[in-house]
Amino acid sequence: MNPKDPITTPLSHRPPRTRRARIVGTVIAVLAMLGLALLAWRLTGGTAGPAAGRSDASAGPGAAAGPAAGGPGGPGGGRGGRGAPATTVGVATAENADIPVNLDALGTVVAAATATVRPQVSGVIQKIHFTEGQMVKPGQVLATIDQRPFEMALLQARGQRQRDEAQLESARVTLARFRTLLEQDSIARQEVDTQAALVKQLEGTVMTDRAVEGTARLNLGYASVKAPIGGRVGLRTVDVGNLVGSGDANGIAVITQLSPIDVEFTVPQDQLPLMQQRIAQDAKLPATALDRTRTDALATGVFAALDNQVDVQTGTVRAKARFANADGKLFPSQFVNLRLQVNVIEDAVVVPVTALRHGANGDFVYVLNAAERTVAMRPVKRGAATVDKVQISTGLKAGEQVITEGADRLRDGAKVTLPGDRPAGARGQGQGQGTRGQVEGRQRQGAQQ
Repeated sequence: MNPKDPITTPLSHRPPRTRRARIVGTVIAVLAMLGLALLAWRLTGGTAGPAAGRSDASAGPGAAAGPAAGGPGGPGGGRGGRGAPATTVGVATAENADIPVNLDALGTVVAAATATVRPQVSGVIQKIHFTEGQMVKPGQVLATIDQRPFEMALLQARGQRQRDEAQLESARVTLARFRTLLEQDSIARQEVDTQAALVKQLEGTVMTDRAVEGTARLNLGYASVKAPIGGRVGLRTVDVGNLVGSGDANGIAVITQLSPIDVEFTVPQDQLPLMQQRIAQDAKLPATALDRTRTDALATGVFAALDNQVDVQTGTVRAKARFANADGKLFPSQFVNLRLQVNVIEDAVVVPVTALRHGANGDFVYVLNAAERTVAMRPVKRGAATVDKVQISTGLKAGEQVITEGADRLRDGAKVTLPGDRPAGARGQGQGQGTRGQVEGRQRQGAQQ
């Protein structure tokens, strides 16, 4: 053990510290504590620098009133204030507007009429007068069947009728002669009655001949297959030279009417009273067919009909809306989103949807007190709603301002700041920084002295 080594020498053998060493150690400890305090003050938000100290030094004795006027804890204080910091919020004004009551449903486009074109007589097709996918009009000839058999049948029926008409004319002349002889008492009444019966019999025969002739004429007309309705022709199922008849299941083609066209949808049974009320008033309910994303309107129309019974499995009623479909955007069996305007609420108090909040006690909104920049929680009752607006039935008046953004951080009576407002703590914070600069300046002056 080396007696001169301060590490290995026991405390009892070390020489006593001098007074100078003790003073130097105390000064170093005080400076270290001041350095730590200054570092902590800097980290907690202090920004006062030498410029502030110089300004405070030149301020004179009157600067001592700074802390009482605007320091932390005063009326203009920043972080040292007692209340929580104000929340920046977005506001909107409640207004009166007409809000529609809409019924949204998934609908299926169905053709207003569909017809399978079948020939009414049997025969061989001689010519096709349409192309697949063509738009046709009612009565337009689509195909022609061999007409020669029907022309012969018509001639035969016409000849039979003419022969029977000639016999009827002869019988009528004979009956007239017999009646003259009966008046002269030159013939028996029995012969007259027999001739009269023959005339009636021939009249019936001629009537039958006329019906046969008419049937033959109809069959000749049926040889030209015509479109029963207007619309778009589908793919044809027969070609020229095929033998067709009225019993063919597929027929010649299928015609689908596209204008007008219908959309079938379902109405919840809870909406039936309002629907029936509007129908009883002969109101025309506007309908809009939207695409799959509900962004583009495909067509506009009106409500057409309501079914007469409720589906017990789904609790809905089938309904139908009709559309002109002049541009052909609706196609049979297409799925669309239907929006039916059932009613319009006039002069309703509406606010943005984001202003309505939901709590344990029901719906509420935060109403802004513009003078005091505070909010008050007010219970309300909601009504009909659109995509971005909602009706407030009770609890709010038109002209009042409600909070639309930042409401998650609010409570009843909370302070708020609007986007255009000047920060409330800016002035107090500057005063606090000036005060801290004055203190540092005075400390530096004392050290120099």
